[in-house]
Amino acid sequence: MHQHDAETEVLTQAIVRYAVDRVRLDPPPLDGPRTLVDLQAMAGSTITERGLGGLEALRIFGDVLAQACISVDHPRFLSFVPAAPTEAAILFDLVVGASSIYGGSWMEGGGAVYAENQALRYLADLAGLPAAAGGVFVTGGTAGNLSALIAARYRWRQRAGGSHDTTRGLIIASKGAHSSVASAARAMDADVINAAADDQGRLRIDALRALVDGLSNPDRTRVFAVVATSGTTNAGVIDPLAGAADVAGELGAWFHVDGAYGGAGLAAPSVRARYVGIERADSLIIDPHKWLFAPFDCCALLYRDPSAAREAHTQHAEYLDVLHEEDDDWNPSDFAHHLTRRARGLPFWFSLATHGTLAYRNAVEQTLTVTRAAARLIDDAAHLDLIMEPELSVLLVRRVGWGPAQYRAWSDKLLADGVAFVVPTAWAGEMVLRLCVVNPLTTLDDIRLIVDSLRS
Repeated sequence: MHQHDAETEVLTQAIVRYAVDRVRLDPPPLDGPRTLVDLQAMAGSTITERGLGGLEALRIFGDVLAQACISVDHPRFLSFVPAAPTEAAILFDLVVGASSIYGGSWMEGGGAVYAENQALRYLADLAGLPAAAGGVFVTGGTAGNLSALIAARYRWRQRAGGSHDTTRGLIIASKGAHSSVASAARAMDADVINAAADDQGRLRIDALRALVDGLSNPDRTRVFAVVATSGTTNAGVIDPLAGAADVAGELGAWFHVDGAYGGAGLAAPSVRARYVGIERADSLIIDPHKWLFAPFDCCALLYRDPSAAREAHTQHAEYLDVLHEEDDDWNPSDFAHHLTRRARGLPFWFSLATHGTLAYRNAVEQTLTVTRAAARLIDDAAHLDLIMEPELSVLLVRRVGWGPAQYRAWSDKLLADGVAFVVPTAWAGEMVLRLCVVNPLTTLDDIRLIVDSLRS
């Protein structure tokens, strides 16, 4: 299996050709899901004693399995938070895989870590974090939020000098916070209480203060983190970060900002002022695989004081001692709840290094321009209601007179016809439509096509 022979050379050429052809499809196929029964009939048993051979396995993937996956880089994939990786980032992802780099330690992957840290520095500078800030690329926002909150709790317990070693910690977040915050609390066996949000899902600072004021003294001492969101997933709104930072400071608690989706807007001058207060974060996450044109999976986790995270996360074992002999080595595995890690920040770094930060600024601004124009198009359509003005690149839309059955039928037909992927969401107890624009190749004509399809 490990020898390169004539058969492997043929497979090599076929795989590279497949990858390059897929990258350059314009647009890529939207494709769509298939049932388990369909896949069993079309692909059959793919794991056999003697193997299918590389070309046959590649054929099954290309002809069957890949076509049963929706292409998140399609310009009319507007559900959830799509992705739009640059060609440079995708191609370099092939290089990362081929290079067999272990990205967990400086000893084994110093060159890769150096490059990743330059990409992290770009994001830290966008947020206005201090020169000492740093962190690591993890798999996604869920891993990033969990790791940041583990560091927050560790600092809280360390500062308490042992008095909170067995105390169940408490996190304060907004009702609009991402579900991963509650998931992190369950994993940590911590509690979460949610402050009320306004009618657009944005944290209300008056409600946050009222919640804190209503805590008993024992509960106030349990608070180890305040979590705010810069770009809620459902509505794309930014919490009042400065106000949340004030409350965290008054409590002596860690201030964490979840910018998994919306943090990329920091690159756009037209919305940068909306993030005031983010520079006060103790930790921050931004997912380049969402709105900064990197392939899956890539979440930047940044700490104001990385030493606090290192103390919380460094694993100690005899075979790992050699990695910690030099105190100034930057070992990415020390900054999150992982040990083994891929150098997943490298495709993002390569794209940034290739295109430059100005191109990134312009690309994010392009998606915002299309979103604003789409809002006007929707507002002018008699059969649609724009639920709120977009703050970033999410549009919430009501189809006048429709109920759940009509939304679902329309969404299913749109995907089955290969037109677009737009699914309903819930807003204030009502089913509505949600469109998220993060692909610079998405045009106003793409949105117009969807608006027109909603007329019938």
